[in-house]
Amino acid sequence: MINSSKVTTMQINKIMTDEAILEALGKRLSRRRIDMQLTQADLAHEAGVSKRTVERIEAGYSSQTANLIRVCRVLDLVSGLEQWIPETGPSPMEMVKIKGKVRQRASSKRNKPTPDSTWSWKT
Repeated sequence: MINSSKVTTMQINKIMTDEAILEALGKRLSRRRIDMQLTQADLAHEAGVSKRTVERIEAGYSSQTANLIRVCRVLDLVSGLEQWIPETGPSPMEMVKIKGKVRQRASSKRNKPTPDSTWSWKT
C-alpha cells in the first residue's frame, strides 16, 4: 500500500524552467506507463520509437514533438493535448462578419405549382 502522505505531485506553472517542466512531464509519462503495466521497450515498440527515445523523454530531455505525440497516443493521452493549446474562438472582426450574416427571420414556404398542372382563370 502506498502512503499517500509521501506521494507528491508537482504543479506545472509558468515560472518553472523549461528543464523543470520537461522533467515533470517525463515523470508523469513514466508513471502513466507503469500504471498501464508497460515496459519502456513495450512503449517504444508500440509507439514506433526507440527505447532510448522513451528513456530520454521520461528523464526530462528534449524530444521531437512527433515522438512525444506517438508516446502519448500509446498511453491514451492524446485527447489531453487539447488542453495544451485550446482552439481559439473567432476574432472580434470575424464575429462582426458572422453577425452580419445571421438570419433575422424565417420566410414561409411558398407553394410552387406542379409542372403538370395548368393555370386557368377560375370562373
